[in-house]
Parts: sequence; structure tokens; C-alpha cells
Amino acid sequence: MKKIFAFGLGMIFMLTLMGFADSARAEFPSKPIKFIIPFGAGGGADIEGRLLSKEMSKILKVPVVPINKPGAGGAVTFTFVKNSKPDGHTIAWTSTSILTTTNIGNVPFKWNALDHVGRVEIQPLPFTVNSKSKWKTFKDFTNDCKKKPNSLKVALPSIGSSTHLSAATLLGQAGCKAIILPTGIKRRNSSLLSGEADAMDAPLTGTIRLAKAGKFRILVIPGTKRNSVIPNVPTMKDLGYNYLHVDFFRGLAVAKGTPTLVKAKIADAMMRAARSKAFSNFAKKKGFTIAPLGPVGMTNYLTDQNKRVEASMKRLGLYQSKKKK
Repeated sequence: MKKIFAFGLGMIFMLTLMGFADSARAEFPSKPIKFIIPFGAGGGADIEGRLLSKEMSKILKVPVVPINKPGAGGAVTFTFVKNSKPDGHTIAWTSTSILTTTNIGNVPFKWNALDHVGRVEIQPLPFTVNSKSKWKTFKDFTNDCKKKPNSLKVALPSIGSSTHLSAATLLGQAGCKAIILPTGIKRRNSSLLSGEADAMDAPLTGTIRLAKAGKFRILVIPGTKRNSVIPNVPTMKDLGYNYLHVDFFRGLAVAKGTPTLVKAKIADAMMRAARSKAFSNFAKKKGFTIAPLGPVGMTNYLTDQNKRVEASMKRLGLYQSKKKK
């Protein structure tokens, strides 16, 4: 009799949990969703995020509203979403900055203080010079750099950013000591155009327009695979370097404790939006690769990428473990 009673209670408990889960799935979304973008209006992160949120709105049948919350390399956005209600109605548009900003100590928490819904895309971080410069190849640039150490300036948004890790690793392997010039995103391109900087490291979406216009010359991209938009640009592997790089990705995250079925619904909308005609055409034009991952795959992916970021930051003396909780 006791076993039957215990079994009955267990069944009631399981059915209750299933009821809550079904309710969470059925009720979500119950209102507009805030889509928080960590960087300012007009940049690659903003444009890509706004297009994705527009396509997600069509799928979820509620407005997915882009809101820019720039600051501290993404720390403002990640803190805001971390402290939001875990119901899926506040989403962070993440990138590799979720790893860099947590490892450099801009926030007192780790990357896994948020629940990661998935990955949308990856793209290269090309090393670029002004097309008027004398450097036709990456070897040309590094040869001059080695002749005059700490004289050439490389522009990038901020110290400890993914572009900083990319440029420092790339130049380090080539034996080149350059001056890192943290210009911020808005001044990065103009600093190269004006001659304030000699080179630049940036996501392809932030580079391609001026490269196509003949203003920039892309010398090399990290990794092992060439990009279809710039097929003539060599990779570090093509140039003979054994370069284990950190990916530059974009994805989605929500507050810790968001119901699993809610995250699944967001992930489904994210993947369908990423494969939409509008987003796919934009990806082909700008050169990023649509590479969706769901919550489990994204967690495994971030675990691996975080090890690479930590290793890079330790080499550069930027890693801040004491601020983590």
C-alpha cells in the first residue's frame, strides 16, 4: 500500500512538473522580447542583431525589440541580462566578448553565469592595412615591423577584446612587436583611413565595405579556411603558421534559470531566423558563416573557446581570475 501511495505521489509530482513545463512553453512569449545589443548603433553587431531580431519577431509572433546597451566591452549588456527575470523575455546578443569581458575582469562573474541559447554565426577577424600603404602582403608588414619594433600601430576597439587577442597572437607568431592602439569601434576604421594607425584588426563585417571600395587591403585572416567573399586573401595556415585561433562568433544568451522549454523555443526561432532568406543573403554579402548551435552544443563550444581565451590572455598578462565568483 505504501509503495502504491509513494508511486502515486511521484506520478503527481511528475505530472505537476510537466504541467509547469507545458505552461511555460505555451505562455512564452507572452509579451515583447528585449533583444539587448552590447555595442552601439550602426556597427556590425548592431546591424546583424537587428536583422536577426526582425526575423525572430516573425517566428515568435511578438516584437523582438533591439535595444543598444554598449559599455565595457559588453559588460553592461551581460550584467543587465544576468540580472533580468529568467523568463526568456530579455535576450543578450552575445559574441566572443562574453569570454573576453569575463576573463579580463570587467564583470565579477564567469561566462556561464548566463544560460547560452545558441550560436548564430562565425566570421574571420582580418588583419587589414590602408590600400595606399606600401604593404602588399602580411610578410611585407611584418618585415618592416621587425626592422623597427614598437613603431607600427595596430588599431582595434579595446584592450582585451577578441580583436586584440587575434592581432597579438597573429603578430606574435610572426615575431612582430607593434603598438596596440585602442580606438574604440567608432574610430577604428577612420584611424586607418587617416593614417593614425598603420593596420587594423576587426570582424570582417566591419571591414568588407571599405575593402570592396578599394580603401582597405586585407592581408591575412586567422584560421585554416579561406572566406568566400575574399577568396584571394590567405589564411595564417596558408602562410605556414600553426595558428590556433579564437573564433569570433555571435549568439544568444538569457538569464540563468530560464526554463529549458523556453530556451528551446528561443533556439528554434534563432535557428530559423538565421536560415531565413534575408539573413542568409546578408551573410553571403558580408562574408560571415551561418553556423547554428543549440543550447547543449553552445555550452560545449564555449567551454572549449574559453580555454583558448584564457590561454591567450595569460600570455598577454590580461587574465583576471581574482575577480571571478
